[in-house]
Amino acid sequence: MTTCIQTTSENPDFQQLVKLLDADLAEKDGSEHAFYAQYNKTDNIKHVIVVYRSGLPVGCGAIKAFSAEAMEVKRLYVKPEHRGEGIATTIVKALEDLAKSLGYEKCVLETGKRQKEAVALYQKNGYQIIPNYGQYIGVDNSVCFEKILR
Repeated sequence: MTTCIQTTSENPDFQQLVKLLDADLAEKDGSEHAFYAQYNKTDNIKHVIVVYRSGLPVGCGAIKAFSAEAMEVKRLYVKPEHRGEGIATTIVKALEDLAKSLGYEKCVLETGKRQKEAVALYQKNGYQIIPNYGQYIGVDNSVCFEKILR
């Protein structure tokens, strides 16, 4: 059975999943990992989703305010042994629903071009590539997306 809960970044299951995510990204990003890591702090995130399968945490994601009309999707991760089961899409949809319920019009996000599965996930879920924003402007490995929620 799959369960999806809304929580905060204080949730210990979320914190453990983020440690796994960071280890995975350190391997994929190599020498660029420190640059990305500085923008992926999880302190005081109020809007977190954790997905459980048979009572065990298998995936997570978060949103935080980006602008008056947009939430930024952060820290999306599914344990490797549970990939391909639709968990990432469940998390994306839950985060979008949460953003809508809070009155936001769109979600934005950044991922790495080398993270082919992530790029495919967001495109499959209706996200459109946009020009790199903020700290990602001019960063060759970054690709930014947005999805209008209304």
